[in-house]
Amino acid sequence: MNFLAHLFLSGTDPETRVGNFIGDFVRGRNVYEQFSPNIALGIELHREIDDFTDSHTVVLESKIRLRPKYRHYAPVIVDMFYDHFLARNWSEYHPLPLDQYAKESYELLQKFSDQLPERVRQLLPYMVKGNWLVSYAQLEGINRALSGMAHRSPYESKMEEATVELKKYYSDFEKEFLQFFPELKEMCEQFLAARINNQKK
Repeated sequence: MNFLAHLFLSGTDPETRVGNFIGDFVRGRNVYEQFSPNIALGIELHREIDDFTDSHTVVLESKIRLRPKYRHYAPVIVDMFYDHFLARNWSEYHPLPLDQYAKESYELLQKFSDQLPERVRQLLPYMVKGNWLVSYAQLEGINRALSGMAHRSPYESKMEEATVELKKYYSDFEKEFLQFFPELKEMCEQFLAARINNQKK
């Protein structure tokens, strides 16, 4: 999953949301030594989300469709596609309109700027200016995001071409997302509930 899903799946605690957002930019297992308990919890949740997603049979169907052309970049592209479907179906999952949720998320991340990894601090102004979280709902936004990732990749990825496959197999990818996402959401809720109960003991 990509930025929008990681923020959404974090629950309501601000620090947990920040931790989940920065998870890809944090290395090592000693996260509780590097961050506050709730930010560290968010980082752990991010890793659980990645593991759950990577091993899920429905997600594998999406990746297999892309692998002949995009090889090991297929999982990255699927993450972006699934954020697109989350944004497109946002009202089914969250009471706030997406543009309001995005605005509050940007403000939250800016509030914790001093605790963000350097790469995230560099990325955040571009995210806010381009309103990435809202733009994911449109094919043009997904194309811009994938093109930017392709430009930053040191190897040829062809990710800038991936919306061709998204358009061609749109209903298949959407069906797989709608089948997979409730299971992922339930896993996250159970993970957070278990960790919070352990903290109270």
